[in-house]
Amino acid sequence: MSLADSLFDSGNANIFKLCDLIRETSFAIHCYHKQGHLEKVCENALAHRLRKMGLWVEQQLPLNVYDEDGTVIGEYYADLFVENCLIVELKACRNLTEEHIAQIIGYLCSSKIKHGLLINFGAPKLQVKKYIF
Repeated sequence: MSLADSLFDSGNANIFKLCDLIRETSFAIHCYHKQGHLEKVCENALAHRLRKMGLWVEQQLPLNVYDEDGTVIGEYYADLFVENCLIVELKACRNLTEEHIAQIIGYLCSSKIKHGLLINFGAPKLQVKKYIF
């Protein structure tokens, strides 16, 4: 059984195991590469390592943004979309701000995707926050 297969129980993603795995992988990347890299480098590193584990990962995947009546009103590009159930928004800045938090919450609300991670590789200490909408 692959790691990706072990994340599923009766056909439903175990989102908490998935988030833990991404958190641990992000920490390993942060320890190895340290801070100071562009966001795209961190995105590529995380996508690469997750794919090596057998996970389905899409980079810069366009996701529809819906209005309250279900009408598609636009799209945005998720930094990473993992296992068809988790948006991962990446940053490479000194500290996460309220704007970054509003961004991930807005993405979750507008795309109708329930789970998201906000990860900042730019701070001396890796920052990872989980959001459920």
